[in-house]
Amino acid sequence: MSIASNLNTIKASLPEHVTLVAVSKTKPVSDLLQAYEAGQRIFGENKIQEMTEKWEQMPKDIQWHMIGHVQSNKVKFMAPFVSLIHGVDSLKLLQEINKQAVKNNRTIDCLLQIYIAEEESKFGLDENELNELLTSVEFKELKNIRILGLMGMATFTEDQNQIKKEFTHLKSIFDSIKDRKTENCNLSTISMGMSGDYQLAIECGSTMVRIGSSIFGGR
Repeated sequence: MSIASNLNTIKASLPEHVTLVAVSKTKPVSDLLQAYEAGQRIFGENKIQEMTEKWEQMPKDIQWHMIGHVQSNKVKFMAPFVSLIHGVDSLKLLQEINKQAVKNNRTIDCLLQIYIAEEESKFGLDENELNELLTSVEFKELKNIRILGLMGMATFTEDQNQIKKEFTHLKSIFDSIKDRKTENCNLSTISMGMSGDYQLAIECGSTMVRIGSSIFGGR
């Protein structure tokens, strides 16, 4: 199966309100160009250096999503071009993104990463930390970021019931805060679901799915 046909099959299965992020990490530019030629314009990378190199080589109408864990000291490299940062899990990181956005005369869109898995290794805010962040004075001062929604990663397990429980939990957190509109916060996006569980994620309310291996083949 070609990348183009994989992509078209997946796109045909997605409801209209769901955005597809093609996870292109570790894949060569030639693979990304095949997806681009098939109409894909949103690509997800998990390493800032790799994303920047691809950005330099690829057409400029692509939206680049940073889906990996972000180190504050690397934000400046992607600040000129990144479209959406998925894994924001602290006020400190938001402040750095805001600072770099100011330097580039931009407003940078972000998702707050919520910890929903039962594994200890996953990053993210819990519900209390999320509420503290959104109601803090420091957050309201950040004029060059926009929080568009929440992101979460389910536990890596075959247990569909557990995954469903975690996705449903993220949706309920989203619903509890979605009416809080401020200048830098307008919540519309729930990013959850990957190649193995995106259909379940959509059933649970996801509006953005991150799919890599089902498009580009295994790593």
